[in-house]
Amino acid sequence: MSLVLAEAAALWHPGSVMTAGLTVLYRDQHLLGVAKPSGLLVHNGWAREPDVALRRARSLVGQYVYPVHRLDRGTSGVLFFALSSEIAREMQAVLRSTDTSKRYVALVRGVTPDAGVVDHPIAPKKGAEKRDAVTHFWRLGSFERYSLVLARPLTGRLHQIRRHLKHLSHPLIGDVRYGKSEHNRKLRGRFGLARLALHALAYEFTHPVSSARVVVHAHLPADLLGPLSSMGLLECVPGPGAHALANAALVSDSARILDNHEGERGCR
Repeated sequence: MSLVLAEAAALWHPGSVMTAGLTVLYRDQHLLGVAKPSGLLVHNGWAREPDVALRRARSLVGQYVYPVHRLDRGTSGVLFFALSSEIAREMQAVLRSTDTSKRYVALVRGVTPDAGVVDHPIAPKKGAEKRDAVTHFWRLGSFERYSLVLARPLTGRLHQIRRHLKHLSHPLIGDVRYGKSEHNRKLRGRFGLARLALHALAYEFTHPVSSARVVVHAHLPADLLGPLSSMGLLECVPGPGAHALANAALVSDSARILDNHEGERGCR
């Protein structure tokens, strides 16, 4: 099975291309992958807003697109749309598959264990039945009383990473729902970190049509890159440098990724 960053080179747009207010990470005749900025909704729910990622994506490709997964408003990073309803259904199944890898980086309160697994059921809404939810995590680095974490959710429950890390008493910085306002204010004042510190760094999956392995990596946006750099944690972010636009080397061997970063300033 081949590992590719684009199914069709003629349709490939590198991550440095900004169009319709979105950075394109991946594009072929079936899928569109973009880097969503923090603060932007994926699509309208109860909040009717004129500017959402779905509308930007439609403007970008000039046709109707279908969201295949969600990112919270405050989360930045890899976001995929399908160009047909059939591919959307297939892609949703792909993202639920055990051979799909979704990796996020998060800045949390406290020094976490080196690594761990959170197996803690989550209810989709208050009063609803709880569903299985599992997240693997690794500490990439630490700064004072804070940790930079690599999280790999194996399930896709609502606010899963945020709720699981809170369950460990390591809430995300910038999380107004599950976090601590004292720490949010502190890091906002010291480092200008005025957003949820959660970024969808990389998605790796089997293409629903070609069956090729696809890896898409979203570089850190400026509103995370600056604060993490000031904390000495930028070097700890997996990938060929924090400014990487695509990273075919970020595959499933998390131990190797961490070994490559251990010993760097502030890392582990």
